[in-house]
Amino acid sequence: MTIQTPMPQHILTPDPVLPAEAGTRLDKWLAVRLPDLSRSRIKALIEEGTVACEGSTIADPSHRVKPGQTYSLGVPPDIPAEPEPQAIALTVVYEDDDLIVIDKPAGMVVHPAPGNPDETLVNALLAHCGESLAGIGGVRRPGIVHRIDKDTSGLMVAAKTDVAHRSLSAQFAAHTLERAYRALVWGLPSPGKGEIEGNIGRNPRDRKKMAVVGHGGKPALTRYEVLKSFANGAVSLVECRLATGRTHQIRVHMTSLGHPLVGDPSYGRNRSNRLGGLSAEARRALAEFPRQALHAYLLGFLHPTKGYVLRFESSTPPDINALIEKLEGI
Repeated sequence: MTIQTPMPQHILTPDPVLPAEAGTRLDKWLAVRLPDLSRSRIKALIEEGTVACEGSTIADPSHRVKPGQTYSLGVPPDIPAEPEPQAIALTVVYEDDDLIVIDKPAGMVVHPAPGNPDETLVNALLAHCGESLAGIGGVRRPGIVHRIDKDTSGLMVAAKTDVAHRSLSAQFAAHTLERAYRALVWGLPSPGKGEIEGNIGRNPRDRKKMAVVGHGGKPALTRYEVLKSFANGAVSLVECRLATGRTHQIRVHMTSLGHPLVGDPSYGRNRSNRLGGLSAEARRALAEFPRQALHAYLLGFLHPTKGYVLRFESSTPPDINALIEKLEGI
């Protein structure tokens, strides 16, 4: 058995805060004290929970410093700027000179990061697209304009040119794309069709998770509809449409409604012991389902250079289909 250890961080500890610096924003103060790091980079690191003051994590970039305080900043190792192409099989739904649409399998990380340096979607796209990549920002790479979680399956689009990247990014920013997901959730949402609103930001009690927050965060809106329920409402199949695209949005919003996703290791809770109306096989399948039961099945947008609408649908993947069949008693 191979034991993976976390990537070591380089810890930077500037001198204590001076009286004249009192009241300065934390990100601004660190940017002055650590000129080798940009303020945007420092802000991101703060939000990731890598800054501490005398043993307490400070995750708010606007935190005001006080005289005599000492802060430490953990900086993870840099990720190589140009990931290596790797010949990894992809399910290509559509491809032309401007873009590529793929059906991402569960378990594939989108972009290299600490802990997942390779075998990502970006590595696969670099190998698949090869010389057809015109380059984004002067670098021959695919333009990732949106992401879906490692253990979420479904449709993604990536740009192959700067023009396509700018257009698709603008559509995502304006929330004009059509995106819909199907998910299995615990319980039966009521009403059966509605909207979930609530700013999403870092969970103040666990910086690795997101949460609906009362202050701060970013506005988020999810529209949902129950498609089918099982075992007298113990589990439901739900369609969710994104009006915004926040990190873990569907997972967080459905949890806030009281109906977390089946199999969600971060936001869901195993409720299979309460499913007396299901067979033992179905209860076991629910308890052992290895990922959040979430699939990005629909993606629609304007072609970035042609102007016509592209719309794609993806079939429910085999693992979720198999779970649904057990819930139905087939």
